[in-house]
Amino acid sequence: MRENDSVAAYFVQTMLYRLRDQPAEVARVLAQAGIAPTAMVDHASRVSASAFARLWLILINELEDEFFKLDSHGMPLGSFALICRGLIQEPTLGKALRQCLGNFALFLRDMRGTLSVRGQRAVISVQSQQVDAQARSYAEETFLVLIISLLCWLGGRRIPIDRTELRDPRPPLDDDPFLWGPNRVLGAGRTEIEFAAEYLQLPVVQDLAALKTFLRSAPQWLVIRFRNQSGVANQVYRRLRSSPYGEWPTLPAIAGQMGLSASTFRRQLEREGRSFQAIKDEVRRAMAFERLRETSLSIAEIAEQAGFQEPSAFHRAFKKWTGESPGSYRARTTGA
Repeated sequence: MRENDSVAAYFVQTMLYRLRDQPAEVARVLAQAGIAPTAMVDHASRVSASAFARLWLILINELEDEFFKLDSHGMPLGSFALICRGLIQEPTLGKALRQCLGNFALFLRDMRGTLSVRGQRAVISVQSQQVDAQARSYAEETFLVLIISLLCWLGGRRIPIDRTELRDPRPPLDDDPFLWGPNRVLGAGRTEIEFAAEYLQLPVVQDLAALKTFLRSAPQWLVIRFRNQSGVANQVYRRLRSSPYGEWPTLPAIAGQMGLSASTFRRQLEREGRSFQAIKDEVRRAMAFERLRETSLSIAEIAEQAGFQEPSAFHRAFKKWTGESPGSYRARTTGA
């Protein structure tokens, strides 16, 4: 990770929730990790990736729980490593994901994650039986972050999320578009994410040697690697989002704008599990979702702005992303 890599302070607050009635203890662990106390006040402030990683390790050892006491049973130290060891033996991400959800269920008493495949769509649903609504909210989002980031690591690439619904409301974060995708609802009354089922057929590319290296820094770096708001991939994402589709730079051009050679640019994206084409595709999806929800543009106009030569091609692509037509998505999300 680079020096300017960071995460939202909201995730620091999540990890520290069970210590909320122990201000002296909170101050001690924050100081030990090198995080300013203001991180507990402003959820939108940024915390360096290295400090976030230090705090993660400090807390799981202090609490003796790799799930930060957000579950009535929790995950004893070593649980995450044990879960991971079985996953690298699976041939595909789909099989690894089902085993992963089952393995987490061996430790977490209040949390249950399930996978369902609906045609071309894969949906991971999460339910927590926590009575404390705030703990439930933190637990469900933490669980999803771990699961999807672990899936990305197993496949060696970032898996774009096409729909996210989080049960409980919370303030929006700058990280949200990159973390949960452009089609998200906070306070939806249920917690689930949806992505293309074709990713479940991808092979597991990690082996025992990679696992040993991974476990020396997991899972904190895992989360940052694939969901880092300040990474190269997200810088590219933001640059494309700020420009009309017809003015998007080529790969060599955007590499030059960032002071990198084309080959170095590709390698940095690969380390984050991305490619330039995949980022462009994600931005086109984001543009489509945003314009359908927030504008009165015709579907043909939205198709053109998202880079589709024909509205029919946009309809086919959108149906593949979401399982519904652009018109039905617009009607559902705008309450029309």
